[in-house]
Amino acid sequence: MERKVLVEVSARHVHLSSADLATLFGEGHALTVKKMLSQPGQYAAEEKVTVVGPKKEIAGVSILGPVRKDTQVELSLTDARTIGVLAPIRESGDIRESAPCSIVGPKGSIEIKEGLIIAKRHIHLTPATAEAWGLKDKQIVSVKVGTPDRSLIFGDVVIRVRADFADAMHIDTDEGNAAQLSGVVYGTIL
Repeated sequence: MERKVLVEVSARHVHLSSADLATLFGEGHALTVKKMLSQPGQYAAEEKVTVVGPKKEIAGVSILGPVRKDTQVELSLTDARTIGVLAPIRESGDIRESAPCSIVGPKGSIEIKEGLIIAKRHIHLTPATAEAWGLKDKQIVSVKVGTPDRSLIFGDVVIRVRADFADAMHIDTDEGNAAQLSGVVYGTIL
């Protein structure tokens, strides 16, 4: 059985806690939905922030909603190096002892002591799809992406299984550029 999964490029973004959203945008501010994303209930917000490192800053970084328990910044390795931060590759949410940075909004700024990561490439699957494909949560797989002139096999891809997920693989912009991805692309889980 061929296991084909949609491959999406996830650009740099920030997830904010309620308290940090209030500091950056003002008390009582609620995120404004710009575009719904492939994962149910997740969206890109109209609001943007500036992420600041010791060397440089990146303005216009998207915020993904809804708010989360902890603030987290997800950059590509190129972005992290550009701003002068040595960030670990981690699954989203695993921010313990990760990199620090500052985040600036229109009403204030925050310094996070940890929370900046390079997102580990991963595949979101529903339990039904995971079972049908013989895959388990936290399993590591490889995925072949066939594109003209830049076909790649991505290794070290973690499977993430949850009932509230939609089936899709997420890679960052460095990885998407390496495979010359554009438009709708499917990868084959090996």
